[in-house]
Amino acid sequence: MARALAVAARDQNPTVMDVSVPNPGPGQIRVAVEAASLNGIDAATGAGLLWDSVPHNFPVVLGRDFAGTVERVGPGVATIRPRDRVAGVITGTSLARGALTDTIIFDARGVAPLPPGISEEQAAGAGLAAVTAKALVDVLALSSSDTVLIAGATGGVGVFAVQLARATGATVYATARPGEPEEFIRALGAAGTVDYTDGIAAPPGLTAIVHAAGDAAALAALLPAGGRFASANGATAEAVGRTDITVTPVTSTATPATVGGILDAIASGALQVPITHTYPMSEAPRALADFRGHKLGKLVVDTRR
Repeated sequence: MARALAVAARDQNPTVMDVSVPNPGPGQIRVAVEAASLNGIDAATGAGLLWDSVPHNFPVVLGRDFAGTVERVGPGVATIRPRDRVAGVITGTSLARGALTDTIIFDARGVAPLPPGISEEQAAGAGLAAVTAKALVDVLALSSSDTVLIAGATGGVGVFAVQLARATGATVYATARPGEPEEFIRALGAAGTVDYTDGIAAPPGLTAIVHAAGDAAALAALLPAGGRFASANGATAEAVGRTDITVTPVTSTATPATVGGILDAIASGALQVPITHTYPMSEAPRALADFRGHKLGKLVVDTRR
């Protein structure tokens, strides 16, 4: 059995409970999870918003990213051994498995090794958010001639998008309220911030937008003709009412190469993982509740405690 943050039935809230864990099958590994993080899909699942649209079987375990140590390998696994440190990310909307647990069965081909010098908390904190941020920034093909606005910059995806966009040489602006949020996001490399409290204005020279949060149509209206708009929330040109800009809804895919590249960037110091709080597993329901009102960085669960 394993401890997991899970939903036992349609009308119940997520709680920490025991769930069964099978032995790893062919091509699978069993990982002792040491850290996992919270993402937007966990909040949606925990609130019961996906039951009518996504197939599932109860109990549904929450969580999309993890890091830990391999306990056992299944038949046919030759490249991974027990005691290897690995990280994995679950993309898509399937609720067939979750990572907010102390033990997970995972496809051996889907994990990336943890490089020396990186903690399990850092790896899990990056996870899905960093993979999504990379997909958003990549599709925009930013260069030093661009000025990009990161909308939703203080959240999980946004904090990585700011850093990855800055690494392209682009001038990066980010949505943030005055005070601590503004200081927080500037420390990650934003050249300036845009206060969205009473509406939002375009920064000078704007050419591209990363849409991690906020009203897509209002944001798209800031772009000049020929601008580019990458959305993590499914926005399309039709939805935002613009045919003179390029709007790309982005679906992230977590390959070992993508996850490994992110982990290497963290290990080298090129990418920060701004974890604002780490909770013991026993307080995972509180972590989820805090996430719903959370505005800065990443929340991580230490699944060992």
